[in-house]
Amino acid sequence: MNVYLDNNATTMVDPAVVEAMMPFFSEIYGNPSSLHRYGTASHPAITKAINQMYKAINASDKDDVVFTSCATEANNWVLKSVWIDKILHGEKNHIVTTEIEHPSVLSTCKFLEDQGVKVTYLPVNDQGIVEAHTVRSFITEKTALVSIMWANNETGMIFPIQEIGEICKEKGVLFHTDAVQAVGKIPVDLSVVHVDFLSMSAHKFHGPKGIGALYIRESQKLTPLLHGGEHMGGRRSGTLNVPYIVGMGKAIEIATENIEEKMAAIAAKRDRLEDALLSGLTDVFTVGDRANRTPNTILISIRGVEGEGMLWDLNNALIGASTGSACASEDLEANSVMLAIGADNELAHTGIRLSLSRFTTDAEIDYVIERFESAVSRLRAISSSYAIVQPTAGGAAAECGIHH
Repeated sequence: MNVYLDNNATTMVDPAVVEAMMPFFSEIYGNPSSLHRYGTASHPAITKAINQMYKAINASDKDDVVFTSCATEANNWVLKSVWIDKILHGEKNHIVTTEIEHPSVLSTCKFLEDQGVKVTYLPVNDQGIVEAHTVRSFITEKTALVSIMWANNETGMIFPIQEIGEICKEKGVLFHTDAVQAVGKIPVDLSVVHVDFLSMSAHKFHGPKGIGALYIRESQKLTPLLHGGEHMGGRRSGTLNVPYIVGMGKAIEIATENIEEKMAAIAAKRDRLEDALLSGLTDVFTVGDRANRTPNTILISIRGVEGEGMLWDLNNALIGASTGSACASEDLEANSVMLAIGADNELAHTGIRLSLSRFTTDAEIDYVIERFESAVSRLRAISSSYAIVQPTAGGAAAECGIHH
């Protein structure tokens, strides 16, 4: 049986999304910036997709939703534009983010530090989130931007974005959230939550790869990252990728329709898998309170089993999983998120991320439970150190947001 449990890295494209996209590859193919009928034929579909985006996140029609190539581009755009618009002009020189952001945020912040920007990387608590009062304590009169993810890509832990947004609004500081792991998985309502900029990516909610979007709150200025035309109201140059725009609109519409029901169904499968692994194996731990996690995500650690070895066995069983962020999948160092929440170095090398989707079946969950347990048994049997390092129940792991 083939089982794909790496949906936080990317998702299969929903067949209904593929169907919606197909006419725009070979039938309605004109450049939408052209004035002739071949170009204007795509305008209704683009408008529909934009409306689907607005509805999905409950944005105001006074706000902007600009299509990008991906969320990495959107994250770079916000951070570098704030540097150009606010910091280079001498108004402010400080950005606040967290230690566990996606590499597209952390690497951009490192670049900005090389340009003289002061960046504060906030620590997370033992549940793997940054608390709102911590954010408040590090905002100064020189802070230009706070950039904090809505949900973590490795643990699925959901951050207190509404509280953080209110603090930023009160302090007059711009607030950006990388919502890649939130949009399409949990409700995102921007009529209630104050953010100035929000990044998202279609391939995380069963849309195509290569298309993302940046939400920009009304009146907020951003210097374009790409110059060369008046596309997207002059905010982002480049010929519009019509098939993918259509696909993203359709995907977000499907993902957010009756989202609470979809969440409950996915969470039920996630919880059954997690409960089975925790009860069927010793010295196995999961990270973070599941009540405050995205409903599809488990980050599980197996004492005495290297994460890469576990992935090898799972892959041989035709099960797709990961050791964390897909953008750092070739990095064999200890999991930085697990270290941040206080796990010891050995345990931080064992993390496996299992991320489900609405297409995951009960039969697949049964199969994963069976093969996961057999893989753990095999790998522990050949371990030279596991028998020596077995912790006692209720040891350090239980004290740092890691649950038996």
